[in-house]
Amino acid sequence: MNDIVFITGNQHKADYLAKWLGMPINHQKVDLTEIQSLDLHEVVEHKVREAYRIIQKPVLVEDVSLTFHALGRLPGTLVKWFLEELGNEGLCKLLNGYNDRSATASIMYGLFDGQTVRMFEAEVLGSIPDKPRGDLGFGWNAIFIPEGTHKTYAEMTDDELEPFSHRAKAIAKLKGFLQSQ
Repeated sequence: MNDIVFITGNQHKADYLAKWLGMPINHQKVDLTEIQSLDLHEVVEHKVREAYRIIQKPVLVEDVSLTFHALGRLPGTLVKWFLEELGNEGLCKLLNGYNDRSATASIMYGLFDGQTVRMFEAEVLGSIPDKPRGDLGFGWNAIFIPEGTHKTYAEMTDDELEPFSHRAKAIAKLKGFLQSQ
């Protein structure tokens, strides 16, 4: 499966994936319809099938979820839109007035070769600080503190981040699968 195309318009995500896979990976921006569901598996399966239908090659997609336990399953898979609308500071403020600032960061990669959809997922428990901290990374990295540290993802170097990263854990599963092929 050397001809896999990672579907993303985010160069940082493509670079991160290539770094942790230890191999270059082609990527392409494709506008996909993102269904509205709090089920990460459902979102990724829809994306990977649509991406394959459009480019007719083996494709890899990813999606993330950031769940604030005090808010049930929100923002969850909708975090992209919450972030666009509220920013990281606004996301932190959503938990003002709650005693529970715990959260779960989840990621799922979907790989589809036209025959079989394979999923590679990981999650990390953590918490949300009162305000964003750090400027490394992207997205909501400045507001997620994984269990076992007091730093947000955005305050960590790549080496510090690796043992705490939901992304690195899922990529390790993906890499194991690709190496077995």
